[in-house]
Amino acid sequence: MTTTVHSATDDTAVDDRTTAPTVARPGLLADLHGPEDLRRLPAAELPRLAAEIRAELIRAVRAAGGHLGPNLGVVELTIALHRVFCSPRDAVVWDTGHQAYVHKMLTGRTSAFGTLRQAGGLSGYPSRRESVHDLVENSHASTSLAYADGIAKAFDVTAQRDRRVVAVIGDGALTGGMAWEALNNLAAAPQRPVIVVLNDNGRSYGPTAGRLAVHLAGLRDGSAAGNLFEDLGMAYVGPVDGHDLAAVESALRAAAVLRHPVLVHVVTRKGAGYGPAEQDEADRMHTVPPAPASGAVPGPGASAGVSWTSAFGDALAALGADRADLVAITAAMLLPTGLRKFARHFPERVFDVGIAEQHAVASAAGLAAAGMHPVVAIYSTFLNRAFDQVLMDAALHRAAVTFVLDRAGITGPDGPSHHGMWDVPLFGLVPGARVAAPRDAEQLAQLLGECVAYDGPSMLRFPRGSSAGSIAARDRWGSAELLTEPVADPDVLLLPVGPLAVPALEAADRLAAQGRAVSVVDPRWLHPLDPSLVAAAARHRVVVTIEDNAPSGGFGDTLARALRDTSFAGRLRTLALPDRSFVPVGSRGDLLADHGLDADGIEAAVVGARTFPG
Repeated sequence: MTTTVHSATDDTAVDDRTTAPTVARPGLLADLHGPEDLRRLPAAELPRLAAEIRAELIRAVRAAGGHLGPNLGVVELTIALHRVFCSPRDAVVWDTGHQAYVHKMLTGRTSAFGTLRQAGGLSGYPSRRESVHDLVENSHASTSLAYADGIAKAFDVTAQRDRRVVAVIGDGALTGGMAWEALNNLAAAPQRPVIVVLNDNGRSYGPTAGRLAVHLAGLRDGSAAGNLFEDLGMAYVGPVDGHDLAAVESALRAAAVLRHPVLVHVVTRKGAGYGPAEQDEADRMHTVPPAPASGAVPGPGASAGVSWTSAFGDALAALGADRADLVAITAAMLLPTGLRKFARHFPERVFDVGIAEQHAVASAAGLAAAGMHPVVAIYSTFLNRAFDQVLMDAALHRAAVTFVLDRAGITGPDGPSHHGMWDVPLFGLVPGARVAAPRDAEQLAQLLGECVAYDGPSMLRFPRGSSAGSIAARDRWGSAELLTEPVADPDVLLLPVGPLAVPALEAADRLAAQGRAVSVVDPRWLHPLDPSLVAAAARHRVVVTIEDNAPSGGFGDTLARALRDTSFAGRLRTLALPDRSFVPVGSRGDLLADHGLDADGIEAAVVGARTFPG
C-alpha cells in the first residue's frame, strides 16, 4: 500500500522536538517510562517493541477482561504517534477511548497494567487522574474531533501555534453525527492545523454501517470517484498500511509539517497479530471477559439465571414472530444488545444506523409515524446522548417506540462513563413515557410485551450480567407485585427496582427474624406510579425505595412526591447512587454494597429509619 499526500506544498519543516539520540536497550517495553524513551529507540527495535506490546495486551486483557481487538489493531499506529508528536505538549485525543491501552503503556503505565479495569487500578479509558497524557476521558464515540476543534481554537487564541492537535478516530466512530459537525468546522478553519488520524479497520463491533464504508473502501483500492475529505477542504494523506511502522511514521510526519487541517487515512486490522481475534467473525474479540480465577467456585445463584441480554433477545424474537410491525434498531451494537436472534429470523426488520444514537431515536419516531413499532436496543449510558430526540421526536409525537436499555445501573469495570444511572430520572421527565424494570428474566419477557403494546414511548431497563433466577409473586397491588407473604399489620415496605429484589428479600428475611413485619413489593413500572401502589405504601410506617440510579427524579423521588398528597405519616428512605459524584470502577457487587444497595445496606436503612421495640 502506498502513501500519497494531497495538499498544497508547505515549506515549514516539522521541528525536531520528536528526535533524540537513539540507544538500543534490552527489555524494551519494561524500560519505557514515557514517550521520550520511545523516541530514543532506533527504528530497527520497533518491531520487537510492537511484539512485546501485543504479548502484554493478550496476557493482561485476557486476565482482567476488556477491549482486546481494538488495541491489537492500533499497536503500530500508537507507537508512531508518540514518536512523531510530543504529548502532552502536542494534544492527542483518542476516540473511542477503549483503544488507548497501548497509549497507556507508552506513557509510563506498563508496570500497573495488571490492575486494568479494577477498583483503584488503571481505567479502561483515558483518565486524567492517571496521566497528563490523557487529555480527554473519552469513552463515548464520535467526540474527539469536537474536542480537537476546541483545543485548536484555544491554542490559536492564546498564540500557542507551535502546539499541534491530533485526533484519533475510528471509521466506526466516524458514523456519528457529532464527528461530521466537527469536520464541518475543522475544514472551515485552514489557519488551525488539526491532524485527524482515521483508524480505518472497517468495523465498530461489526462492519461499519452506511455509505461511509463504501467510500473508504474506494479510497483504499483507488476506485473512489473523488475524495470526500478533500471535497470538504482538508488535505489528505494515505491510505497507509497501519501495521507498517515506517509507513505510518512517515505519513504522520508528512501531516505534521502541514499548516492546515489534514486527514491521515490509516488502514488497520482489528485484532491484528492474534489469530483467535483475527478469526473472530463476530467482532474480532472486541471485548473479552476476565479469565476465571484458578479453582474459583461459582457463588450463590451464579448458575440459576440467564443473561439479561440473551433473555431480551429471546423475548424480542418471540414477539417478532407474532407482530409483523415490530422492527429493531441498533447503533452499531447488534450483537452486544442481544439482537442476533431477531436479526437471524427477520433480517429485513433490523436497522443498524452506526454510532448515531440521535439519528436512531428520530428514525424510530419516523418508523412509528409510518405504522411500525420500533424497538431501539441500546446501552443505557448511550441513550443520554439522544434525550432531545426522546423528548421532542418520540414523546411530543406520542410515537410508539420501545427503548430497551441494557447495562442499566451499575455496570462494573467500565467505570463512570458507562454506569447507566441516569435513564430513570431522564425518562421520568418525559411526558407520557412509561418506564419498566424487570426483577428476573421471566418478568423481562412479560414487561417487554407490555411495552410494545403501549401506544407511546416506553423504556425497559436491565443490568449487565445474569438474572438470579425466577422470583415468584404472592399477590398484586395494581400493576405491582408482592414478593413476600401478606402481613396483617403493615410495618416496613421495601420497594426494590428490578433485580435489587434479590438483596431486598434477603434483608426482609433478616428483619423478619427480628420480629419485624416486612413486605417486599416489586413496582415493575417506575413511571408513572400506579395509584394502588402509592395507597398501599401510605399504610406502612417505614418505606424504603432501593434503586441503582441517580436519586433526583428517580423512583424514590417520584414516590415521595406522590406520598405528599396522601395521609402518609411514616418515614421514607431512598437508597440510590450518588447524584453529586460519578461512580468509579469496581465490580457490580462491590459497588452496590458501597452505596448501601445490598442486603446489609437495606437492613441498616430500615433499622436506622425507626427504633423498633426490642
